[in-house]
Amino acid sequence: MSETINESIKAAAGLIEIAAITAPKGKGVDDIRTRTIYKGSKEHSQLVEKMKLYGDKKNLKFFHRDSNNVLNSDAIVLISASAKPPLGLNCGMCGFDCTSIPEKKKINDYFAPVCAFALLDLGIALGSASKTAQILNLDNRIMYSIGATAVEMQLIEGDVVMGIPLSVSSKSIYFDR
Repeated sequence: MSETINESIKAAAGLIEIAAITAPKGKGVDDIRTRTIYKGSKEHSQLVEKMKLYGDKKNLKFFHRDSNNVLNSDAIVLISASAKPPLGLNCGMCGFDCTSIPEKKKINDYFAPVCAFALLDLGIALGSASKTAQILNLDNRIMYSIGATAVEMQLIEGDVVMGIPLSVSSKSIYFDR
């Protein structure tokens, strides 16, 4: 990759993180975290290998396919949500009353229970981030497999994590998978 493209990816990833961070949030509570991992870094190669292992452990073949996408991506933007404390709306969408939510524990890939508004905030942040990537002409795709592996690796703080790989190429590597 040329130095110009490398610097452009870093600038674009920064703008994508800004889009996620500044996305609207329930009651204005900031429960979104971001982190970018770049191709060639130690974390990038570890993520690729751990995705394969985690897919084997869970018997999910699409983790191998997605790990190949990550291998060929220029950067991975991680976006997470943490619901600490719950918003206090007592809406019941998480299955509990805000005053009686049990301690979080890892269930499958993520920590639960999570305030439904934190999950809505995550969805809005992901949409804003992927829209920004598209506006910047970066191929991208929101991937659960990246997020689940990032939680396992503790790459970013959060109860729920999703990953957005970014690619600069003549054809989207995320299209014909």
